[in-house]
Amino acid sequence: MTIKDCELGKDVKIIEPVNMYECKLGDNCFVGPFVEIQKNVIIGESTRIQSHSFICEGVTIGNHCFIGHGTMFTNDLFDSPNIESWIMRKTIVGNNVRIGSNVTILPIAIGDNVIIGAGAVVTKDVSAGCVIAGNPAKIIRKIED
Repeated sequence: MTIKDCELGKDVKIIEPVNMYECKLGDNCFVGPFVEIQKNVIIGESTRIQSHSFICEGVTIGNHCFIGHGTMFTNDLFDSPNIESWIMRKTIVGNNVRIGSNVTILPIAIGDNVIIGAGAVVTKDVSAGCVIAGNPAKIIRKIED
């Protein structure tokens, strides 16, 4: 287990083994085994990160979110053939977002109260209050208040 230079809130539960460095987790978070959380990641309070997930640099996740098993975040669009011109891009996940297992999320913005179906590949920004699924992910329906 490697937890290095992380800022952990109160009552954070981490199941070993994990690889976490220079990240920030709010109060009451849960991190399952075999998770990597890289530097400059911010995770809000009461958020659950399930096993085998990868959260790369440049990701911010809001409060009361659920990140399903095997979720992969990316921080590059690979839109340049030249590796030297790599640009780290950010991903913002709102509050109360539910992400199913084995989802891949490109650098985008996800609004509050979103549900992402298992196995989805999220390539574009997602408006608040939507259910999305598929590859590439598309809106299935709006969530009624």
